[in-house]
Amino acid sequence: MSVSELPPAEPNITAPPRVDQSARLRDLTATQWKSGAAAWLGWLFDGLDMHLYTLVATPFVAELLAVDRKDPAVGEHASWIQAAFLVGWALGGGFFGRLGDRLGRSRALVLTILTYALFTGLSYFAGAWWHLLIFRFLAALGIGGEWAVGAALLSETWPHNWRPWLAAVLQSAVNVGVMLASLSVLVLAGFPPRTVFLIGVLPALMVVWIRRHVPETEGWHAARSNSRDIHPGILDLFRGSVRRITWLTLLVCSFSLAGHWAFMFWCLQHLRNLPDVLSWTDAERSRLVSQAMILLMVASIAGNFLAAWVARRLGYRFSIVLLCIGYFFALLITFGTPRDLASTLAWMAVVGACSGVFALFTMYMPPLFPTLLRTTGAGFCYNIGRLAAAAGTVFFGLFSQVGDYRQAMLYAGFLFLPAAALGMLLPEHNQGELGAEVAD
Repeated sequence: MSVSELPPAEPNITAPPRVDQSARLRDLTATQWKSGAAAWLGWLFDGLDMHLYTLVATPFVAELLAVDRKDPAVGEHASWIQAAFLVGWALGGGFFGRLGDRLGRSRALVLTILTYALFTGLSYFAGAWWHLLIFRFLAALGIGGEWAVGAALLSETWPHNWRPWLAAVLQSAVNVGVMLASLSVLVLAGFPPRTVFLIGVLPALMVVWIRRHVPETEGWHAARSNSRDIHPGILDLFRGSVRRITWLTLLVCSFSLAGHWAFMFWCLQHLRNLPDVLSWTDAERSRLVSQAMILLMVASIAGNFLAAWVARRLGYRFSIVLLCIGYFFALLITFGTPRDLASTLAWMAVVGACSGVFALFTMYMPPLFPTLLRTTGAGFCYNIGRLAAAAGTVFFGLFSQVGDYRQAMLYAGFLFLPAAALGMLLPEHNQGELGAEVAD
């Protein structure tokens, strides 16, 4: 029996949980602060662990293949490893999303963090390129799951009127994590590239605190109590009125994430091969990509709050459409013509600001789905886009010449146009307060 088949007399378990509308920080409860801290730290370490590889991909894969870093095999194998990571991210979103709905948000959060911390650390011991591929795939299972669980945790505990700003703060945690990854690579530039993966073990230290101090949400407990042990599954996402929401969010995420991740991966490889830096040492180039990633993340944080400001005034749907169009033009201008290092970095900052669109997904998507399908729906639709991103990372790389990856990112930018068009069909809701007609 699915959620939609409950007897009419049964309480409506699909309605979003009632969340207070506290207007001031001092009015928030200790539980809200703890859940916010847990989700923010989880996302911070998400960003740390997910980008350690992109920062050292070229030198580490060259070391594993025992070839020169300019060998075409390096880019090919590096892109396959990144593709495996994105596939794992997609599958992890679905798998841990189901656990989040079945076991609770707090328990699932602990499992996701342990998973990505363990296998990121094990990447240090990779002895062949396919070892690294397996470890990155397994680490990604936890990273993909943490997104859905953390987003649902906050959407069920924090006030609705805070959601646009909360989305910006939460997404900024990922950006801070990426900057920490960049700083780690910068500090460890003189060590073997594999050394940075040992930093990825740090998130495991926070799981004990989460289990002791972060309770399950009232919304999840209430939905479980009213469900009479009915456990909706992934197939319920494609039934009833939820089906349209599922397909639209899945397609918007697939197009936008494929374009975004093609840029995030290939832009760093492109910087390493610009004519301006060809005479630099490997250590100097590693420092460059670390500094470029920090620049991107600072711009992304600004973009997160810009997106929140726009969403407060224009609504989620129009903001998502507007930023997708902006992302397309930013990539077109940045990589439509050859640029020197300074010009490339300046325009990459503009691209980074447009990535604020993904902050909006954080708080917009979970309430679209019934409570007992919340992490399943958000995790499945958002993270299944990683499958498209995985294919896109490899596919767009085929359009590149050795050392010049402009075409890969230029062509990937066109994916934001269908994302914007489909975004116009998404439902709008008032700061996350959905009517039952959307979520039942």
